[in-house]
Amino acid sequence: MAAFMMLPPRPRKDRVFRGTISHLTNLNDDELRRRYRFGKDSIAYLCNLLQDRLSRHTNKATALTVEQQVCIALRFYASGSFLQVIGDTLGYDKGTVSRVVSDVTDALIDIKDDFVSWPTDVDSINRIKCGFYRQCNFPNVLGCIDCTHVRIQAPSDDEPSYVNRKGYHSINVQAVCDFEGRFTNIFANWPGSTHDPHIFNTSTLSNYLQTNHRGLIDGVILGDSGYACRTFLLTPYANPTERHQQRFNGCHASTRSVIERTFGILKRRFHVLHSEVRMKPEKVCRIFGACAVLHNIALSRNEPLVNDDGAGVRLDQPVQVPTFVGVQDGRNTREHVARVFFSN
Repeated sequence: MAAFMMLPPRPRKDRVFRGTISHLTNLNDDELRRRYRFGKDSIAYLCNLLQDRLSRHTNKATALTVEQQVCIALRFYASGSFLQVIGDTLGYDKGTVSRVVSDVTDALIDIKDDFVSWPTDVDSINRIKCGFYRQCNFPNVLGCIDCTHVRIQAPSDDEPSYVNRKGYHSINVQAVCDFEGRFTNIFANWPGSTHDPHIFNTSTLSNYLQTNHRGLIDGVILGDSGYACRTFLLTPYANPTERHQQRFNGCHASTRSVIERTFGILKRRFHVLHSEVRMKPEKVCRIFGACAVLHNIALSRNEPLVNDDGAGVRLDQPVQVPTFVGVQDGRNTREHVARVFFSN
């Protein structure tokens, strides 16, 4: 009987469970930011922030940690890839990725008011007014308003209303930001065919300003010519003929451009808002809100990919605007500001 030759045993490979590898220990900050848009310390900060909302109350050893959930969601927001691709990349099932993204998004929306809030205290209001004035010499500005479209897959319900003027399906999101590009108000609730002025008129911000605004002394927001000129929302002159009107328009455009830059930074940081999101419109609205919260957190923690123009600007008191005693409407308020500050 022939003797069998015994082969040496193969070395046993270490068992690695799906999704248990922590990139926070294997990657440096630059590599983490390329994948998750946040460095190691900021990811740890997010984990601590969402700890109570994301902790799994189970004794299973394979339950996802808060860190794993945050990294899965950040990877989805940052890349805009399919859920299946995110799962294959990080080693999770597609269903797991979907549930985690939903859970983290809901958790971020729960804390939205802590990071995206309208300025109401005197110090915050004066800081914003001073910041805008130092940047472009426009007085008493509280924020700049505009809308942006987020492309979505054609929904099954009320599909025509989501086709915007450029011919693709989207949701139209209204936002206001301060001079640092920090969001102070988000309103994501309307399909792409809805016009910007209608979104503003139905927003809680519009209702708040109409109820509480006492005039120019309380500050104004700047919008483009699509909005109606009002005491609290100044728009450019349609046909400026005098020098102070032309200077007003130029300063108005320079000041208001911060909201357009902020949208660009937001979509560059979180590609999910720049690609076609294959989710229901209401989920896309919540994802935009979650990304806005993360954007403000990134600004507060000095993460890269932000516009630093005007950051750190501080003045003790905003520029004094002479009291306007004329007819309290948008056109007369605009003319008053233009004559007082842009005549020379």
